[in-house]
Amino acid sequence: MQREQLADFLRRRREAIRPAEVGIADGPRRRTIGLRREEVAMLAGMSVDYVVRLEQGRSSQPSTQLLGALARALRLSEDERDHLFHLAGHQPLPADGVARLARAGLIRMLDLLGDTPALVISDLGEALAQNRAALLVMGDHTGHRGDRRYVAYRWFTDPAARAVCPPEDQENHARQLVADLRAVAGRRCGDPTVTGLLDRLQAASAQFRRLWEGHEVAVRRADRKTFLRPGVGSLLMDCETLVTPDQRQRLLVLTPADAETRERLDLLRVLGTQEFPADAATTPLR
Repeated sequence: MQREQLADFLRRRREAIRPAEVGIADGPRRRTIGLRREEVAMLAGMSVDYVVRLEQGRSSQPSTQLLGALARALRLSEDERDHLFHLAGHQPLPADGVARLARAGLIRMLDLLGDTPALVISDLGEALAQNRAALLVMGDHTGHRGDRRYVAYRWFTDPAARAVCPPEDQENHARQLVADLRAVAGRRCGDPTVTGLLDRLQAASAQFRRLWEGHEVAVRRADRKTFLRPGVGSLLMDCETLVTPDQRQRLLVLTPADAETRERLDLLRVLGTQEFPADAATTPLR
């Protein structure tokens, strides 16, 4: 671990970011160049004290999970992210691990979208980053571990994940999830991450096995979805998907499909996250 070089790199990257790039107001009285340490800590989900110790070269070796969070908070490019890992004494993540870190350009787009709900997901349906507006609509999807990272696994193994979707939409949504996974499996033939997930899904869910045997294939690019949100009712959203050139990451943008939903979204912004139930993070994505 190269503590002094790591400290210098983190400090310079923090100072290079304008607050507006990460959705923070840049007031006239602001004297700090770039972001404050407490703002980096907030964006990365870690303590201010640890950020301070990192920048002073006094920290313990950060984990790869923590480095990924810092890379997202500091909007690092892929080359910068790899450099960060090297300085911290870790090997850069392999191809699948890199795909699990949202691309810096997509994160900047999340910031620019402001009050429009948007999130970055992997081709396997793992939420990699989401803006505050998406958090209000569907809860936090970025904190899951193991197979629960994948929306299809939650959908087919956790009744709470299906309960937030109108009953009349559930079968169609399940078919779409499986058809999209089938397309990914064809594109990533032989990838152990994909084959392992599919094996575990077939072992866990009879419904998944039935739908998988149907061999439907469809990449999801545009859709209309109803979200059942406690406190405000149903939200009818148009879902548009932008895909990276390697098809490993997707930017999902949600816009209200009618005037009633627009009004309910305004109410959500007022309510904030204070009324999220414990299982709010099970709201289905794509």
